Amino acid sequence: MSVDGTPETPFALGADDLARLDAVREALLDPSPRRIGRLDQWGLADSYETYTETARYAEVSLTMADGTVLDASLSVPRDLAPGQSCPAVVLPAPLNNIGHRAYLGKFPRWALGGYVVLAYSQRGLAKSTGEIHVAGPQDVADATEVINWLTGQDGVDPDRIGFFGSSYGAGTSLLAAAQDQRIKAVVGTSAWGDLFASLYENGTRHLKAFEALVQLFDEERCSQEFREVIQKIRGNTIDDQVREFARVRSPRHYLNAYNGAATPILLTTAWHETIFSVPAVIDFFTNLTGPKSLLVQVGDHGNAELPGLAGLLSKPTEMAYRWMDHHLGGSAGDGREPRFDVRSEYMHNLLSDLRHSDWASYALPRKRFHLADASAGQSDGQLAEGAPQAGWTRPVKATGESTQAVVAPKLIQTGLAERMGLPHVYKTAEIDRGLAAIWTSAPLEQAMRVQGDLELRVTVKPQQANAMIVAYLMDYNPATGKAAIITHAPYTLTDREAGQATTVTFPLQPAHYVLAKGRRLQLIIDTHDPFFTEANATAAVSTIEITSPQGTESYLDIPLDSLD
Repeated sequence: MSVDGTPETPFALGADDLARLDAVREALLDPSPRRIGRLDQWGLADSYETYTETARYAEVSLTMADGTVLDASLSVPRDLAPGQSCPAVVLPAPLNNIGHRAYLGKFPRWALGGYVVLAYSQRGLAKSTGEIHVAGPQDVADATEVINWLTGQDGVDPDRIGFFGSSYGAGTSLLAAAQDQRIKAVVGTSAWGDLFASLYENGTRHLKAFEALVQLFDEERCSQEFREVIQKIRGNTIDDQVREFARVRSPRHYLNAYNGAATPILLTTAWHETIFSVPAVIDFFTNLTGPKSLLVQVGDHGNAELPGLAGLLSKPTEMAYRWMDHHLGGSAGDGREPRFDVRSEYMHNLLSDLRHSDWASYALPRKRFHLADASAGQSDGQLAEGAPQAGWTRPVKATGESTQAVVAPKLIQTGLAERMGLPHVYKTAEIDRGLAAIWTSAPLEQAMRVQGDLELRVTVKPQQANAMIVAYLMDYNPATGKAAIITHAPYTLTDREAGQATTVTFPLQPAHYVLAKGRRLQLIIDTHDPFFTEANATAAVSTIEITSPQGTESYLDIPLDSLD
């Protein structure tokens, strides 16, 4: 922690959160009036007093076949009748330095719902021994051993076991379910679908997010294999070892297993997720054929479920209780049946709640906006419907210098502010047009919504063999010269002939965004963002030309329609 109490990493909990979890743990281990009463400062005393009357809590150590010891906590309902059995939910830890303690806020709801609960820290994480394998085969084998141990406990129904996990725990849960069919239902919040796509988008490394994850893992605790992969990703050596490392840790690789077992899977993600690939999660969800549900919310990685993990209300955790109740027969939820569909919020309205049967019906048809040259007396190009626009060129300097346009000034924290109704403000009117090319639409004649998948085609002519561009779509307010980000995507060209023009077509992150009447859509393309690893040579200033040749004219396809 820093001196002002602000987390030093985007994943760290604040001082008050840690104090609350410490107090909860002490009350569970010693449910005396004094310990329980201490929870009243957080409004939790009644909840945990009821919990301790309903269930027994214990901290346990689970020894794996190779001697690795997993730190865990177990909750079992009190006063079970002879022969009575209960559904069980297993909670692999999210990626943080407190491990399974992150889930203590959820124990009362599970317990009141009649569940046995086992939360554990994966090997190498928090107080568990061993090395970190990043949800690899060893972690999956551990999950099977955890289930073996759990089914040996009194009161556990071996036919009613579910896994819930957030972030790292989501990946562990999904990958375990692919290998162990005793897992009858899965909830993965802030999940990943394809690890390689999360690390390497359109040929571009997500190095800032990757380094934040490595810092939280603690590199010294990582397996030799993982340390080798870390160095290769840092050095941009994306070889077969890196691809295979990511492949076996990608739920999308195990679709046949999920579909063959018809495993019920609930997934959640965020529109401005900066850690894992949102398109990969949507693709994974779309290709599942068993019972499934997808929730996409405002914010960034882990933002939306945070209140729920603390024992408060959140859409992801409320949906999780319903999901497990329906498939395992508990009663932790509100009694409502789960929905098997796509549920979403639009930016930046947390109270919005939209439902569609699947992603295909959710995504709007795309409208094509052509990138055109600037009109007379204007410096910025135009985003215009109608005929393709060829024959223009917009030069952009590659200096290694950032503009106002960035994916997110702070990992996780920018998205958290967005969920609080404080989206980051971009002063796009002040952007140096020598460092970025900008195209702006006409003012919108009515309120509109962007909803679904976007695609950009441009022709790029760099002076170097390697080049990166980053595209941002903004909601621009012409009255203030300020904007908010709708979506983005990078693209990297490698080992090309210097000065050769290359036409590239690539997706931007999907979005759901409502624009007010009078706003303008604004496309910004620049050559540097600290979120990504830069491919542009920065020893000397070079130029990247964005062009629109005849026959491959540049365009941006946007799923856009009126708000009605």
